[in-house]
Amino acid sequence: MALVGWMLLAAGLVARAQAPGSATLVIHVQGVSPKGGTLRLGLYDEARYPDDDATPVASADVKAQMGETVITLTNVPPGIYAIETFQDINSNHKMDTTWFGLPLEPFGFSRDAQPRFSKPRFSAVKFELVPGINVQTLHLQNSISLLAAK
Repeated sequence: MALVGWMLLAAGLVARAQAPGSATLVIHVQGVSPKGGTLRLGLYDEARYPDDDATPVASADVKAQMGETVITLTNVPPGIYAIETFQDINSNHKMDTTWFGLPLEPFGFSRDAQPRFSKPRFSAVKFELVPGINVQTLHLQNSISLLAAK
């Protein structure tokens, strides 16, 4: 019960620190590998999503916590967005891939969309961010899960 009280207190503090009309997005990233490293997350609108070199609307790099890592983005304008994330196990600031492009590090997308030869289309990953507190949960995937799904 005390944990719930602390969570409500934290949510209230975030809400007070937030700009009027803006949104807070709490992302629960599950399936984080015990290998550590950094969880890198980007929030993209439709215009920026297709470009792998685009600057996200909001982003966070946090220490990966085995099992679940929670990331909070504050003061985000409401809109339609997509989340891309990966666990940078060796902390080299990039997604490591095989010579033919399969990811070597855990990755994930909003709505748990699975890629098929390239990242999922925006329509498969989009969600609406409304003013106030919003919560998204996604599960990290790996190349083995990609191959098993085919």
